[in-house]
Amino acid sequence: MLEALITSKTRIKILVKFFLNHNSSSYLRGLEEELNESTNSIRLELNRFEKAGFLNSYTSGNKKLFKANTNHPLFFDIQNIVKKMVGIDYVLDYTLKRIGNLEMVYLVGDLASGVDNKTIQLVLIGDINNAYLEELVPKAEKKLDKKIILEVVKNHEEFIEKHTQNPNAETLLVWRK
Repeated sequence: MLEALITSKTRIKILVKFFLNHNSSSYLRGLEEELNESTNSIRLELNRFEKAGFLNSYTSGNKKLFKANTNHPLFFDIQNIVKKMVGIDYVLDYTLKRIGNLEMVYLVGDLASGVDNKTIQLVLIGDINNAYLEELVPKAEKKLDKKIILEVVKNHEEFIEKHTQNPNAETLLVWRK
């Protein structure tokens, strides 16, 4: 979808990295490994985004780290476009709001870290109608052409117990009642 408007695959990957999870920060060499792109193409895009004010940079040790500028007037617009591109908005609007007493939804896995892939992993917190959920997920997967992996937990404490064990694992609250 976004590829028709933005021809640089590196630029799209950087948008997903920094605008899907605005708490995400990274440096050039880390992005090279993570995005599987050349250092030169990543550096060019980072410089463009920084010059335009979409990214902020700061130094930590000998590394220049980049992070989304949440104060930029277009930040939330770009973030919404990225969410639409990866399909999170569709899953939330079409599927999750109709499945019972849903309290919160967390994005986990690669997408929570800002790495685009063909799988959306979500943790649903609340009292969920599993039969209806099982009916809706295949329809959403077909529409998005992505695999959707859902985990249901009863309360926030159970979520914290299961998903805060690994300090490197990102979790991103994407919906709250």
